[in-house]
Amino acid sequence: MSTAARAPRAEPSAPGERVARTLPSRPLRALPSRPARTRTTGPAPRVGTSRTAARTTARTTPRTTAPELRLLPGGAARTRSAAAPRRAPFALLVVALLVLTTIGLLVLNTSIAVNSLRATELRNANAEKAEEVQELEQQVVSGSTPVQLAAAAVAAGLVPAGAAGHLVIGADGSATLRGTPEPAPDPAAAGDEG
Repeated sequence: MSTAARAPRAEPSAPGERVARTLPSRPLRALPSRPARTRTTGPAPRVGTSRTAARTTARTTPRTTAPELRLLPGGAARTRSAAAPRRAPFALLVVALLVLTTIGLLVLNTSIAVNSLRATELRNANAEKAEEVQELEQQVVSGSTPVQLAAAAVAAGLVPAGAAGHLVIGADGSATLRGTPEPAPDPAAAGDEG
């Protein structure tokens, strides 16, 4: 290994303190035929020892290895069976919420449709009443002309009034007649003449 490839070592600041060695930066890969293992590290060199002494010490002392993790038989089945009862209430809750939401949306949509039909009926009835009001206003306008009033009076059997007399009440309470009142002609006689 070249000097450039080696990483610098940190010197311990106090006696008995371990020194962390940095390893070269290269990724660890697991071979497909065997499980990946972790690297083991040896004991840290003592303060004041040379590099060669530290290497020989590291080679002669036994290295500690990380424990291997193994799957227990039936462990996955236990996990699935334990998770199944916990998933069932949640699944039922989700299904219930979906059903309630669907029913709520159907009720809301139905009520909106019913209200829309009722509003359309009320709009049509309002338009019909507005047409009736316009017809009545037109009848009032056309019936208030003098010619129409005279024709309506003759149809009702009324006759034109003659000369009218007036009573004038004085300051002392006496009344005087002004003009000569005449009775209206008989409608039967007026109808025979015409």
